[in-house]
Amino acid sequence: MTEKFERPWHRHYPEEIPATLDYDRKALHQFLYEAADLYPEKKALHFMGKEMTFEELLQQTEKFAAYMQKLGVEKGDRVAIMLPNSPQSVIAYYGILMAGGVVVQTNPLYMERELEYQLNDSGAKMIVCLDILYPKVSNVKGNTDVEHVIITGIKDYLPFPKNRIYPFIQKRQYKLVVNPEQTHDTHLWEYIFHSSVDTVTPVDIDPADDLALLQYTGGTTGYPKGVMLTHLNLVANTQMSMHWLYKCKKGEEIVLGVLPFFHVYGMTAVMNLSIMMGSKMILLPKFDAGEVLKTIDKQKPTLFPGAPTIYIALLNHPALKKYDLSSIEACISGSAPLPIEVQERFERVTGGKLVEGYGLTETSPVTHSNFVWDRRVNGSIGVPWPDTDAKIFRMESGEEAEFEEVGEIAVKGPQVMKGYWGRKEETDQVLDAEGWFRTGDLGYMNEEGYFYVVDRKKDMIIAGGFNIYPREVEEVLYEHEAVQEAVVVGIPDPYRGETVKAFIVKREDSSVTEQELNDFCRKHMAAYKVPRVYEFRNELPKTAVGKILRRTLIEEEKNKQGTGSTEPV
Repeated sequence: MTEKFERPWHRHYPEEIPATLDYDRKALHQFLYEAADLYPEKKALHFMGKEMTFEELLQQTEKFAAYMQKLGVEKGDRVAIMLPNSPQSVIAYYGILMAGGVVVQTNPLYMERELEYQLNDSGAKMIVCLDILYPKVSNVKGNTDVEHVIITGIKDYLPFPKNRIYPFIQKRQYKLVVNPEQTHDTHLWEYIFHSSVDTVTPVDIDPADDLALLQYTGGTTGYPKGVMLTHLNLVANTQMSMHWLYKCKKGEEIVLGVLPFFHVYGMTAVMNLSIMMGSKMILLPKFDAGEVLKTIDKQKPTLFPGAPTIYIALLNHPALKKYDLSSIEACISGSAPLPIEVQERFERVTGGKLVEGYGLTETSPVTHSNFVWDRRVNGSIGVPWPDTDAKIFRMESGEEAEFEEVGEIAVKGPQVMKGYWGRKEETDQVLDAEGWFRTGDLGYMNEEGYFYVVDRKKDMIIAGGFNIYPREVEEVLYEHEAVQEAVVVGIPDPYRGETVKAFIVKREDSSVTEQELNDFCRKHMAAYKVPRVYEFRNELPKTAVGKILRRTLIEEEKNKQGTGSTEPV
């Protein structure tokens, strides 16, 4: 590494943040034991009016882990979680780790084909799901290696009388009544906690080598891939978070859990961080701007990790002025670029600090951020976190780029993944022998060590914080009998950051409308992946060998909206 790349960003670190940390080399779930020991009577979770102490959380987690071991879960077995933010999602996550298993986070919005793919790719042996999702799981279970299903419901952790009323609300809202019974391969949450099994057998974990999580992402192209994250990957990134938020105090913070835990950012910045710091987590099973405002006003959270779309929705809510948001002290925004006007307005409303961070699923996820209470640079993703190296590679030669020169951002550090599950060739394409991970994002670094993202090499679309992989959407579109050619791109969207647009060439003598395609897509994929805009064309731009020029379409859309890509000056 040349002299100009000897971590110039360290010059800007405040004295409270060390450039290198001494990481706890222990299994991730050990931090729950420590929190329960330090703060046994302190509230760990708040969920729709009901609370649970750290001691209670540990007891239930151990019971869950013991039950899974009784069902045959052994070290390295993959167990899927298909739950919204809830006490069950926390208990299942740490319980799987205690039992020696590997968590496979599964989006509750998945349709059957998406769920079946992920269960098969991961080789999951078991799945924990919400009762209203059980029909989906049941329909695909026979095509997978899943041996056991554990079913729970929102009502399981609601206080009286909400627990009695909720099933009627659920029936009206989802037009669905699910009454599964306890069998040899179907297990009810309530039954587990009334069983006699409560002693978990400790499992020897090598934090640097043993997996804690398979988190699915699109990577550069194609189907989602399982990112292999070790216990140390997750411990390191969470401890980095603690030091970055150096004004926060152990045992005293209240963290708002709006970001879903099935997303790696919510998992690290809310769940793992809260457990490690002994903080109270306020869990919201879904995002509703009005409900979030009421929750902030009543529960007084101090930390609020989020995404730009969340902050935008709150700022634009008609009842915003009715609520007191002044408890919020710090927010790190992830998943998509944070508009400066949103940052400044949110800080005026709350009196707290909101800064942009950067990372990827493959990096557990955070690698860069602006300082929360110290110098920050608008438009920049900030500087690398402790023990995190970053540099820019030239696209053509692979050599280090000069300051201000655009190239591919690469990162290296203890939070970088072990690789893609079952995909050595694709791992080797992005992770070299020295540990440098090629992010697929294009950017540059200035002389002070601040990094900027200008574009993505990936085709992946990030809409409202969700990762959407064009190939998945395109394959659904191609299944429609009227579609001859389809290509999907991300186009600028003032609220979601990007949204999905599909370009369609119809088959000769065939007819199809936007509404018909929309209805078809909604039957076969999660709602957030469904194109919001359709454009019918007679032909699509292609290379001489027939490859569709996706980038040409993207540039056309940017030019239409006056957001053409710009180079730094």
